[in-house]
Amino acid sequence: MDQGFFLLFAAASVVAALTLVLARNPVHSALALMACFLQISAIFVLLEAPLLAVIQIFVYVGAIMVLFLFVIMMIDVREAVLQRFLPGSNLPVLVLLALLGVEMLVLVLRSDRFSVAEPVAMRTDGEVRQLSTTLFADYLLPFEVASIILLAALVGAIVLARKEPQ
Repeated sequence: MDQGFFLLFAAASVVAALTLVLARNPVHSALALMACFLQISAIFVLLEAPLLAVIQIFVYVGAIMVLFLFVIMMIDVREAVLQRFLPGSNLPVLVLLALLGVEMLVLVLRSDRFSVAEPVAMRTDGEVRQLSTTLFADYLLPFEVASIILLAALVGAIVLARKEPQ
């Protein structure tokens, strides 16, 4: 039963992520991102991690989505679609993207952090302490990768919202 729900929520989150990437309207992309976050929160509930599920809903669905919607409303989407994101040659950007991709692949293949491991059994009295120890000791690499992705999204939002001098 749990495996069926997991597969249902995982499939729904993959569909929402694909909708997020392929949608032409930025508001539809933001709504798909919110649906993906909710599916991930449901997976956390299935994994018996209610604290992570609540954090997922409050922080990402609540705060981050409001921030994304404000950014979408602040920029002129029609003007941004007509302009190219990076003026000039995109070759340096593509080379940098390829180098970062190769670096990530090498790090993942050389690391033993992504091996199949038993989930950590958490006690209710030290749940937050054990969660933070596990997050920053055992899963430091995925945590840092997520922070780099969020930083890149922030820089992209700043570049998109910036007005060119006329």
